Amino acid sequence: MRVLTAATTALALMLGMATAQADAIKIKFAHVVAENTPKGQMALKFKELAESRLPGKVEVEVYPNSQLFNDNNVLEAMLLGDVQLAAPSLSKFNKYTKKLQVFDLPFLFKDMTAVEKFQSGPEGQKLLSSMSSKGLLGLGYLHNGLKQLSASKELRKPSDADGLKFRIQSSDVLAAQFEAVGATPLKKPFSEVFLLLQTKAIDGQENTWSNIYSKKFFEVQEHITASNHGLIDYLVVTSAEFWNDLPDDVRPVLEKSMKEAIAHGNMIAEQKVTGDRKRIADSGRSTILELSDAERAMWVKAMKPVWDKFAGEIGQDLIDAAVASNN
Repeated sequence: MRVLTAATTALALMLGMATAQADAIKIKFAHVVAENTPKGQMALKFKELAESRLPGKVEVEVYPNSQLFNDNNVLEAMLLGDVQLAAPSLSKFNKYTKKLQVFDLPFLFKDMTAVEKFQSGPEGQKLLSSMSSKGLLGLGYLHNGLKQLSASKELRKPSDADGLKFRIQSSDVLAAQFEAVGATPLKKPFSEVFLLLQTKAIDGQENTWSNIYSKKFFEVQEHITASNHGLIDYLVVTSAEFWNDLPDDVRPVLEKSMKEAIAHGNMIAEQKVTGDRKRIADSGRSTILELSDAERAMWVKAMKPVWDKFAGEIGQDLIDAAVASNN
């Protein structure tokens, strides 16, 4: 009898554990980069915090390196319920809202402090819910950094870019930015940039220090202009339906965990900006050009008309709020 009772108890425990595991909320977090990047580390930190604070209630599965979806189809997959979290570049949301184009405007932010001030302020926070009618909800901004220009020739003044071909993300704002200086913008996948540069199919590209270093663009570009002319950041996004349907005892814990995970990722991103720029300089493969105030003013004057071109789509009030964050 005792053996039978023990066996019955063990079976009941096993069934109970299986039921609890089956009842756990599954959250698939898909992103396109490696686990050792700020985004990859942020995703893993979220998994760690969420699962430790909600044991048995939440199970987070992280899929790096486009294992599930890439940034071009992950949002559609999210709306179908195939993935619950992603962190695409801010340039990837044009189909769902024109307002996030504000982050693509050239020379809008003077530094990352201004970016942070705008994103954490009322207008930046309002943008998180700007796609809720389309089924998407922003949970926070993850930094990559300010963009630099690289090319096969020195880019000191806007006329130096005339006639050159530059790879850009799929953004009409970025296309207009390069057209403003007489260059030809080409919308190409990030994964193809190194080969395009290596084979001279394009003359240059724009990217953050960490992307230029990690993808070895500096090895096939002779010159990098420290322009800080634009921004590459990500929006951590979820399905509005999924998030709003979470139990009341789960959602606040996940919100807290995500906030802390994003802060962790942003800390790593800040460290990489300084470190990766130094690694590029130390390599001797690329010459880093510093713009004088007069040279920088020429670039601003050439590219700033892009603001007016897209003010109607973005909203002048949003652009003004972003400008005010520089003060």
